[in-house]
Amino acid sequence: MKEKKKQEDATLNEAKTLYGRRTDLALEVRESFPEDDVEIKGVILTKEEVEDKDIMVTTLEIKDKHGETAMGKPMGTYITIEAPRLNEDDETYHRPLSNEVAKYVKKLAGGLENKSVLIVGLGNREVTPDALGPQVVDNLFVTRHLIREFGDEFKEKHQMESVSAISPGVMGQTGMESGEILAGIISETKPDLVIAIDALAARSVERLNRTIQITNTGINPGAGVGNNRKALNKESLGIEVIALGVPTVVDALTIVSDHLENCLAKQGFSEKEIAMFIQETNDTAMRSMFVTPKSIDESIKQISYTISEALNQCFCGCLIS
Repeated sequence: MKEKKKQEDATLNEAKTLYGRRTDLALEVRESFPEDDVEIKGVILTKEEVEDKDIMVTTLEIKDKHGETAMGKPMGTYITIEAPRLNEDDETYHRPLSNEVAKYVKKLAGGLENKSVLIVGLGNREVTPDALGPQVVDNLFVTRHLIREFGDEFKEKHQMESVSAISPGVMGQTGMESGEILAGIISETKPDLVIAIDALAARSVERLNRTIQITNTGINPGAGVGNNRKALNKESLGIEVIALGVPTVVDALTIVSDHLENCLAKQGFSEKEIAMFIQETNDTAMRSMFVTPKSIDESIKQISYTISEALNQCFCGCLIS
């Protein structure tokens, strides 16, 4: 009897894996566990609501190898800022949101004073859902050349830190991996820190263009859409890497599976029956399809301004009003 139960559980787990939802958000991985309040050894989760701002901040820390294995994510800190009005044109909302982003970037960096920073806008600017990184870089106030030209006195007078920035494009455009390009730049310019901006994939439609994830574990460009490239992290680049991303796409299979799951559950089907049915209807071709909101153009423009504003205030005190 026990053996039969084990086989059934294994079959159920296999079915769930086959139609498992793709996500880059550590918070969504944590939420995928059967019980939301279950304790996972080596993983610490805390939540904080920003008073009167409609912003929720969740900090997830993976402390050891056990937590790393359970989550399928590298050890480190993952900060998720959920902002329901992130893609709305409302200055009274975006200014405090920029302040929150700046606060947590500084926190993960262990302070930014006297640090030289290279900001990298990952992605393809010709594909709107993937253009977040390049558009953020377009709005940055870079200072490295000014400090080199006018010296430390100029830097101190304007409360600046050294910031350089690049949008390396994608391998289909350059024939080079982003990691290869960055390795050369880092070798020449010798920054103390890399901040990488990229578009992500979400598990939940509700989180598209409404969530910002900041982590000190680096990033795998293209991972969200199953197009993994060389990781950008301390091991590959030799310096600390902070990754900042916003989910702009969700894979089509997730949307279909969610709809089927809800409909079948309402009709009284068991968890096992639902998982097996979705496995049977799983269309391999659908795994290569991704969905983005129809307002993505305006959303990317708005979100890129908010993130660039946050980064600008991190590195240039003269821009803080």
